[in-house]
Amino acid sequence: MVAKTNSNGAQTLLIDADDTLWENNIYFERAIGKFIAFLNHHEYSPEQVREVLNQVERESIVTHGYGLHSFAHSLVQTFERLAIETITPALHETINGFAHTIAGHPVEIIAGVTETLQYLSQRHHLILMTKGAFAEQNGKVERSGLKDYFAAVEIVSEKDVPSYQAVISKYSLSPDATWMIGNSPKSDINPALGAGLNAVFVPHGDTWVLEHEEVASAEPPRTLLVVEKFWHLQRHF
Repeated sequence: MVAKTNSNGAQTLLIDADDTLWENNIYFERAIGKFIAFLNHHEYSPEQVREVLNQVERESIVTHGYGLHSFAHSLVQTFERLAIETITPALHETINGFAHTIAGHPVEIIAGVTETLQYLSQRHHLILMTKGAFAEQNGKVERSGLKDYFAAVEIVSEKDVPSYQAVISKYSLSPDATWMIGNSPKSDINPALGAGLNAVFVPHGDTWVLEHEEVASAEPPRTLLVVEKFWHLQRHF
């Protein structure tokens, strides 16, 4: 399928960052694995510990948002709920260390992304739209080397219907010729469709469990595309 276009052929592509352009969740999963091994709970299985952590993370998002600070807070809270021993300053430092080893990790661009952005940026209007802690996300954008392919960068605290509507208004976008491209049904695909945009779902094998959701269907005249790899976008745009 060839995507719909404006009269001059150009479209606006809103493109997600974490786990769409570069790897992200795999580093959190590794940190969680180390945390669960360190906790070494004698009554809860690793799967049960993970369920507790998932619930704590849902709670932390409400008060601390997304990012490493929130993640570190969730690890500490999970330890306090499950461990028999009292958390000491030394334990607190160790647990925080699991989270903050992620901070210095190089930005690992997903295969085919750079070449595809170069191709798309010559034909369409690209806006990077990512959610999370501003300093963290902005740092990754700067370190990625991909910023120049985008006409603008939007870092939002949450990706929901109002956030997409605000971006539509800010840039005077035409919904018919605007697409949200990303790996998360919960943050990229479903709210974008809900805001009246088209969407492209690029599944990632390690999408964060809290971003899992049934992919909504696109109500006409909206369109939903599914591509296996990011570079496959060149077949449609």
